[in-house]
Amino acid sequence: MKFIKLTAISAAVLASTAALAADPVIVVDDNDAVVYEAEPVAYQAAQPSYAYNSDAGIVRNTTGAVVGTTKTIFNTLTHPASVSAEAGTLGYGANVGFSVNEKTELQAGWAGGDAADLFGGDFDANDVNYDVDSDFSNPYLGVQVRPMANWFTMGAGIIVPDNDIDVRANSEGSDDGYFELNNIQYNAAQTGTLEGTIEHRNKLAPYLTVGFRPNITNNFGLFGEVGAAYMGKTDATVRAVDSTSLVNYTDKDGTPSTTTAGEVASIAEKELEDKDWLEWFPIVKVGATYRF
Repeated sequence: MKFIKLTAISAAVLASTAALAADPVIVVDDNDAVVYEAEPVAYQAAQPSYAYNSDAGIVRNTTGAVVGTTKTIFNTLTHPASVSAEAGTLGYGANVGFSVNEKTELQAGWAGGDAADLFGGDFDANDVNYDVDSDFSNPYLGVQVRPMANWFTMGAGIIVPDNDIDVRANSEGSDDGYFELNNIQYNAAQTGTLEGTIEHRNKLAPYLTVGFRPNITNNFGLFGEVGAAYMGKTDATVRAVDSTSLVNYTDKDGTPSTTTAGEVASIAEKELEDKDWLEWFPIVKVGATYRF
């Protein structure tokens, strides 16, 4: 009888395992029948490495969330939304755009080269006109926003300026001409050539622009922007070819006086450093964009 009992129990266990407790198991013991209900085994799908807990308002498994975010950032940076070519007061250059959403785009670009001709090739500092030669290098990072989801754009960012600006003063007036500094006219022939350099003090220059970016086709578009970058005060160096040369002038009281070409250069240098528009450098640029 014990043998029959063991055999019945073993068969019941094997049957319940195979059928995942699909049917009840009956065990016979000394003419008594006992029914056992086998509980099925529950299997759960593997949970993701991170998940949002709507009750607590937090992301469970921070490590997984960071990895997921990093992967998203990597995919965004390696799949740019657009490339653009540009020309303007900062120079000739290009940028790459990365879409954050339908209204916002991050940009990384560079503009430089000899940009002097793009803004006329000269400028006036008070009453002295200067010819300009430049060698610009302006890498930048910024964001372009379409606040109304149309052609109108607003931009902001940071420029890392490394611009070499060489200047040469032009004499004015009749006959031999003159350099007018602080309302005093210095004889240009006696002063000789005045030339120098300008360098902005800011190593990081914030900028703001407004513009428009119409799409011509699904992939191709144009853009234009105007604005300004805060380059900070300028350091100027102006020198005369012969700094010891004597220069005649008439002072503000009408009295004829004499100074040196080196002193005239120093006065011109101070006026260059006081020129306001070099502190706020104008940004004007146009270009074309190809969208992927």
